[in-house]
Amino acid sequence: MADQVASIDEARSDDPSGAGTRGESGWALVFRVLRALAGGVSLVLGLLWILLTTTQGHVHGTDLAVGLVLTIGGLVLLMPHRIRLPPVATAITVAVVGLGGTAAGLVVRTSQACCMFAYIVDRGWPFHWLERGAVADDPDTAYRLARGAHWDVNVISLAADLVLWAYAGMVLVVIAVLVRRARRDHG
Repeated sequence: MADQVASIDEARSDDPSGAGTRGESGWALVFRVLRALAGGVSLVLGLLWILLTTTQGHVHGTDLAVGLVLTIGGLVLLMPHRIRLPPVATAITVAVVGLGGTAAGLVVRTSQACCMFAYIVDRGWPFHWLERGAVADDPDTAYRLARGAHWDVNVISLAADLVLWAYAGMVLVVIAVLVRRARRDHG
């Protein structure tokens, strides 16, 4: 019986935030609740993304990658007791990969002429969050007007890009921690 109580207390002390369930400060509790909500929403959205994009008969690698990153990121957020991430290294990696990946995604450019001479240029990967375009009576005029148009930012797609790349950074930290743990256990 004493061993069971000790293992329960040990499980409670595995909380990476350093606070137990009793006597927890208000901010620590808020952080835990937000982490759990973000993890749950990410897990559900990631699985839904995979389900909706892979059942259409053809699977795009980008769609599968987006779904997997959201799903794995959600699991990491939901199970901090299973893998402890170094807080400083995780924060730095998440910030650098989140901002760097979003900025690097601007290299990806798509353009299209459609719909009775509309020319639209999108930037951003995997979600297009920066665009400009124009509509005219002929394709050359639409192209010329689009090149002179100002860029519009889609804030929702930008936020989704930032979150996805930040999750990718968190997954990289998880991989590094697991590799280090495996080397330590086998060495």
